[in-house]
This record gives sequence, structure tokens and C-alpha cells, in this order.
Amino acid sequence: EERLISLEEARLEREAQAEERREQKEERRAEQERQHELRLFSMFTGALAAVRQTAPTAPPFAPTFSTDSTVPSATSGHTAILNALSAPATSILATLSGAETPGHSVYLSRRGNSIRQHQGILQEGYTQYHADKYQHTDNPNGIINMGTSENKLCYDLLHKRMTQPDMLHIDPALLQYPDWKGHRFLREEVSRFLSHYCGSPRPLRADNVSEVSSFILTMCLCVCVLDAILIPTPFYGVITEDVHLYSGVRLFHVHLDCEPSGSGSRPFHLTVDKLEEAMRKAISEGLNVRAVVLVNPHNPLADVYSPQEMTGFLEFAKRHKLHAIVDEVYMLTVFEDTVTFHSVLSMDSLPDPQRTHVMWGMSKDFAMAGVRVGTVYSDNRDLVEALDKLGMFHGVPGPIQHQMAILLQDKDWINGKFLPENRLRMQAAHRYMTGELQSLGVPYLHRPAGFYIWADLRKYLYKPSFVEELSLWRCFLRHKVVLSCGQAFHCSTPGWFRIVFTDRQQHLTLGTFRCFSLLMIPEEKDNNIPDAIPLVSEDFILLDCQTSHPAESLDSLIGALRQQIHTSDWLEKNTPELSAGEDPELLDVFKDLLDRARK
Repeated sequence: EERLISLEEARLEREAQAEERREQKEERRAEQERQHELRLFSMFTGALAAVRQTAPTAPPFAPTFSTDSTVPSATSGHTAILNALSAPATSILATLSGAETPGHSVYLSRRGNSIRQHQGILQEGYTQYHADKYQHTDNPNGIINMGTSENKLCYDLLHKRMTQPDMLHIDPALLQYPDWKGHRFLREEVSRFLSHYCGSPRPLRADNVSEVSSFILTMCLCVCVLDAILIPTPFYGVITEDVHLYSGVRLFHVHLDCEPSGSGSRPFHLTVDKLEEAMRKAISEGLNVRAVVLVNPHNPLADVYSPQEMTGFLEFAKRHKLHAIVDEVYMLTVFEDTVTFHSVLSMDSLPDPQRTHVMWGMSKDFAMAGVRVGTVYSDNRDLVEALDKLGMFHGVPGPIQHQMAILLQDKDWINGKFLPENRLRMQAAHRYMTGELQSLGVPYLHRPAGFYIWADLRKYLYKPSFVEELSLWRCFLRHKVVLSCGQAFHCSTPGWFRIVFTDRQQHLTLGTFRCFSLLMIPEEKDNNIPDAIPLVSEDFILLDCQTSHPAESLDSLIGALRQQIHTSDWLEKNTPELSAGEDPELLDVFKDLLDRARK
């Protein structure tokens, strides 16, 4: 028995030693991958410079669609090289300006690492705000959030209504698994609510309603996974995370100009011609476009599109057999008495009802951003059935469904108290914020809806670039105010910011004081962008901010780079064969990375 125990101990010790050697080998290989990733990335930048020198007509770097991406760092995995080829400008700029990118994790898959390493400007600002929130007594030097689209003007009205006895009912059925497409009582209330407030010519059907907590994501999963969708820019930046991190959908940007193009035009004017031009370009690049996203009222522009404009957009979608995903989540936020919102559900007949889908939710119209209740209304039964299946993963809790149904039933409270008072408070807050902007001479878009103002701060940039825009954004953040900069919305011109005004007067006053005090002292603006990183180049990472039309797509530039790699013998002359004798794994690692870069 002692001998058997001794043999077993020896075997376990050998296995432990073998495991230790295996881990050491994996660590060495990971380190080699990191080193060669940096070498290959250096080669990439060198080749890119060569391409630009040999192709003088090549346009500035202008990504046309955003994809799942990360920016290479000293600690990321070898897949970062591939991701860098398609990194959106927001991720690249955030990394170059100092944002830390998480390193490669051996515990995650490639997709898991890609999701973990994704960097977003909106998320960065929101994270810092949550860690240091302004509070009048407990944290007077904290951050004031004027960047996140929330309506904080009516919490008193909501608190009083949401604490009424009819809201506190808990039925056993609400604590059990529901019908995955949403409880019938809520879908019926939503259909009645939308029929009334959207002005539908006929009652909307409860069977066409799907209740989800993430409607853009679920829509993309059902109609265009791994394909492309058209989306006008600027647009709500988190749509990128909504669709791509889950479904792999590519967003093909329809860039809107900040300057009017002629009579009858306005800044950032979406037209059918611009949609047609973007569609032709997407097809020429080999993309399979399946849908177009239309946001009305718009975020961040706050435009309210007319029935004639929306009809033109829907007819464009019909011509190209595109799904029209119409986001009307801000439909009741119109605060100017002279403007009326017209839902596509109010049309007597839709150009293509089977491919027109309307999204609406409670978070904006009822000033409850923390209540994630979304609704998709569609006449397409196949889509509704597919969305119903996804309700298992994106459903709304039963007690919340009950509360929202009770709220939607209460037309007296909605029409008599909430909507009129909310409109008055939004008017007052908007009037205050626009007055402050006018006093400082800041141009802005005067629009009748939404919680935000799209303001032009280009004159406060030292030079027209997205690096400068991000520098100004970080300077605001350092002075304890969160705003949202244009590149977070994929705006094609640097210097535009979204300023949220639906907050308490005290917060608005202090927030604008901090912002405007900074703007009047331009020498304090942050210019500490790291110079050591070779990619900080106006020609490479920035859109052309002197023209309203964005440059050629990223695919064109990458295609030229790949052609340069194939036709040049530089890579063949700079291989690690000479080092292979020192470490046999060196050659394998390099060839693996090189093959991936050439695919």
C-alpha cells in the first residue's frame, strides 16, 4: 500500500510538473504573439504610409460602416490586428487619447475578447459619471451629466402616480413564466395607446405587438444578421453596440452634411437622394443591405420629419426591398405647440407594410429611462413570431408589465397632468439652455423635440479634427461635466456636441457655468494627446472636416494596402526565419499572423 501511495504521489507530481511546463509554454507563446502583433502593426503602418505615398489621389481615411473592433495594444491578442483594420473612428480615437483598452483574456473566446475590448465614448463618460455623481450636499464637486438622454424633470409626477395602490398589485401570474411575447393585457393596452397617440386610421392589433427590452437588437437578429443596414449619421451611438456586438450586423453610414446644400435644405438634412447614393455605394462595395433605420423624432438632431419626407423614405425602402425600421421612441417629446408629430402608423396605407416595423418604448415619452420596456409593431406575422421566440431572452418582468399597463390605461393622468406639465417644463428648460448658448454665441439647431440640443462648438477647436473634438470633450469631463461629442454619433464633421437640457434648474445652471467658464478660457483645453503612438495622424484616423461629403470608404483604403502587400517583397525580406533557430515557435507565430493579415 505504501508503494502504491508513493507511485501515485510520483504520478501526481509528474502531472503537476507537466501542467506547469504547459502553462509556461502558453505564456511564452502569448508573449511572442504580443511582440509580433506589435511588429506586424508597425509593418502595417509602414505599408499604409507607402500606400499613401504611391497613391496620391487616395482620400483621407473615412470609415463607411462600423464593425466589431478593437484597437491593438501592447497586451491584446493577435486577433487585434484584424480588428484594427475595421476599427471605427470612435474606438481608435478613444484609445489614442488615453482610454485604456482591456488586454486579451485567455478565458474568453475571440468574440468575448472583442466585446470586452470594445471602447465607446458614451460609455466612458457615463461610467465616470456613475463613479462620481454630483450631489448638492454629499458630493458638490461631482460630475453633472448633460450627455445622457434622460428626462429628469417629472420625477415628482411619476413618483406620485407610481406609488398609487393600483400599481402595487402582485398577482401570482405576474411571478410566473409569462407568454414570451408579453402578457396579453399589456399588448392590448399598447395597441390601444398607439392607435390613439399615433393617430392610426384603424385600430392596431394586439397580436402584432411584441414586447422586448432591446428592440433594435432583436429586430436585427431577425432580419439582417451578418448583413448591412443603412443608417443616417449622426445617429444614437449605442446602436452600434445594440446591433453589432450581438448580431454582427454592419452599419453602412449615410453621411449628412452640417451645411445646407441649397434652397429648402437644412443642416444635416436627410433626403431620398442621399439614401439612394449610399445604397449605390454599398452595393458597389459588395454589401448585402437588408434594412434602413429611420429615427423620428431624431436623436441627436431632434428633427421631426414631415409625412411627405417619411413617405419618400418608405418608398425608397420599398424600391430596394429593404426593411424600414422606424424608431419613434421620442414621439411624445415634441414640446413646441406649432409642431405636430406624424407617426408612420397614421398613414392610410404604407408603401410596403410587410417590411415596415415601428419601435416605441416607455423610457423617453414617460421620462423613465430605467424602465426598459420596448415595443415592436409590425404587420409581418413571420417577423412577429420570430420576435416572440426571442422574448424568452429579452422579455419584460411581469410586475413591470402590470405597472406599465395600468399607466397606459390612465388617459386622464396622461392627458390631464403628465403630458401638459412635461411639455411646459421641457419648454422652460429648452428656453434656458438656448438662451445660455445664444449669450455665448454658440450656434445650435433649434428643433422642437427631444431632450437635447445639437450645438456647434467648432470655433473652440484649435483645428478641425476629431482628435481636437475628443480633447475638448475630455476637458469638459475634467471640469466635471459630461457632454456627448459628435464622433460618438458618427458625425462626419468634428466639433458638434449633444447637450441634454431636461434636468433640474440647479443642475443646468451649474453645468452650463462649468462648461462656459471653460470655453471662455481656451488655453486650458486639453492637448495632451500622446505623440508616441504612430497612428496619431490627421491623414489616417480623421475624417475630412473641410468638406461635407465624407471620403471614400475604409474598404477602398484597406484594398490598396492589401494590394501593396501582395506586390511588395518587403515582407518576404523581413521574415523571422533568422530567429527561428533561437526559438522554433517564433516562425509559426509570425506566419499565422501574416496569413491572417493577408486574407
